[in-house]
Amino acid sequence: MIQKSTTEFYKERMNIITEYINTHLGSKIDLKKLAELSHLSPFHFHRISRALLGEPIGSYIARMRMETAAKLLCFSSSSIEDIAYSVGFESPSSLSKKFKTHFGISPSVYRKNRIEPIKKTTDMKPELHIKKPKIINLEDMQCLYYRMQGAYQTLDYAGAWEKLWGQIKEQKLFTKGIKMFGLPYDNPNVTEASKLRYDACLIIHKDAQSVGDVGVKILKGGKYAVFLYQGSYKYFADVYNYMFEEWLINTDYELRDEPVRERYISHPDRVKEHKLKTEFYIPIK
Repeated sequence: MIQKSTTEFYKERMNIITEYINTHLGSKIDLKKLAELSHLSPFHFHRISRALLGEPIGSYIARMRMETAAKLLCFSSSSIEDIAYSVGFESPSSLSKKFKTHFGISPSVYRKNRIEPIKKTTDMKPELHIKKPKIINLEDMQCLYYRMQGAYQTLDYAGAWEKLWGQIKEQKLFTKGIKMFGLPYDNPNVTEASKLRYDACLIIHKDAQSVGDVGVKILKGGKYAVFLYQGSYKYFADVYNYMFEEWLINTDYELRDEPVRERYISHPDRVKEHKLKTEFYIPIK
């Protein structure tokens, strides 16, 4: 019991750290500041963060900056100079050097070739039932979330939702309008499968407390293109191909540096696979 409590404490602190990193990539991130946020000594902070992240904290920050730069190079018209500053580099040359080391190619060539998009599958492409997107502005929303890491097709989604709904019951948070969202942060073509990040989120309307590895945060509002898709979850990669490769790059919209959101409208235990409804929220300028 003591060990479980300790593990939950560490995961709770790491949720705070990674959220801070995600929202401060454009600033200098001081490791001492991160240690303070974790309420751990610097020595223990580095050991524990490495154990939970699967890599040193410095490597994690550097990778987040590279992968964010790659996304912006593909799906925004911002200059390489502006992108460099937005992910925390002092000059475009500094970004170029690190980018080439990480991806084996320069930012300018990467942008020209648009390498990032998800790989096309070799299977016969299904007919996708996707409606044209609605352009909406969202308000900030409070959520309970549970973070997972690993290949998207292998994550324990059922276990994550069970944890979240358990906190709804335990903290007496039930109201009308609770919605289920997923935040897949990373592109499987850019990030190693073992390092892919995903947050299972429940939008709530009462104040809540973080408990162990279930955290509380605000999902920032803003402009989104919302696509309604009906069909199996196994074709999500094809849905993303359509949204980014066929829709986004042929419009005047640019991608904002926020994660895509998936809203699960149907319950997979109550609806046939081909009738599952999912909304995809693409953050745009």
